[in-house]
Amino acid sequence: MVETTIKKHNFSAGPAILPQSVFEEAAQAVLDFNGSGLSILEISHRSKNFDAVAIEAEALVRKIGGFDDSYAVLFLSGGASSQFFMAPMNLLGENEKAAYLDTGSWSSKAIKEAKLYGNVDVIASSKADNYTHIPKKFQVPDDAVYLHLTSNNTIFGTQYHEFPETKVPIIADMSSDMFSRPFDANKFGLIYAGAQKNLGPAGVTLVIVKKDWLGRTGRKLPSMLDYRTHVDGGSMYNTPPVFPIYVLMLTLRWLKNLGGLTAIEKHNQAKAKILYDEIDSNPLFKGTVAKEDRSLMNVCFLPVNPDHEALFLDACKKAEISGVKGHRSVGGFRASIYNAMPQDSVQLLVDVMQDFAVKHG
Repeated sequence: MVETTIKKHNFSAGPAILPQSVFEEAAQAVLDFNGSGLSILEISHRSKNFDAVAIEAEALVRKIGGFDDSYAVLFLSGGASSQFFMAPMNLLGENEKAAYLDTGSWSSKAIKEAKLYGNVDVIASSKADNYTHIPKKFQVPDDAVYLHLTSNNTIFGTQYHEFPETKVPIIADMSSDMFSRPFDANKFGLIYAGAQKNLGPAGVTLVIVKKDWLGRTGRKLPSMLDYRTHVDGGSMYNTPPVFPIYVLMLTLRWLKNLGGLTAIEKHNQAKAKILYDEIDSNPLFKGTVAKEDRSLMNVCFLPVNPDHEALFLDACKKAEISGVKGHRSVGGFRASIYNAMPQDSVQLLVDVMQDFAVKHG
């Protein structure tokens, strides 16, 4: 069971809520890591203590996600935004083509960066509709090196509930829904995810890449931007983000003990249903995206009466609910309900919505 937090009910899109038990264990490690007399913040990344952390973190990624030894698991810095250029830099030749799906702000930024390294074919986009749906009708060119997509769109509240069937490997930015549900690892040549949604604190980026896909372009790369450098160095070519990796390990340990991806998917589906049912039935609110593409991670909705926006945000504040103001691209409200979000917090938000309808309807 996902524990209820003792703090404010945090619906922030990120950095986001993490399990309370993870906060507590990490807080203790800041004072004294494993009885070493040293803080996790000051131990050497070459020490036996941290080596055990890195080994367990990688093992948990493989166990939970189903990644075999043909994949390298890397813990890098620079955020998912650095992967927008590192992926094509490492995997797309100058005269080669990659297919991209444009479903929001992050995918459009990935497209911009990829154009620096090869030919980019944007095979489908929902930009004309302000990204309120996931494009359904498209064909992936057989001569594309890969298909790139953003699995969940944090700003606009859409999500791929099924990944495309393709003849080419998929590169996926899973920053905001990584390990929130089961998926077939074999569909992907590369997955990257900023940690600060479901995996841990900001500061580490999880990268999972097919080893035999590396070095294919012949392009000369700076050492720090070459995936092979980090594979060979075990993610320790330079000093890695020690504390974020440790917290990521704790979070994955929590997820495994919870029952893994099947269990967390049921939890996430139940939370989302409670909130979307209220949006659809409450006369003062309305959803922003196509129902079949609604995200289980980021629930976006608007007030029917724009004058109610500030009033509702004030009602949330009084209820100790934080982080529900929508992104400026959409407006209204956004409730981010990542893995660690307890169902009780979602129910509280629904209660506030129902009370608001009574008072202002």
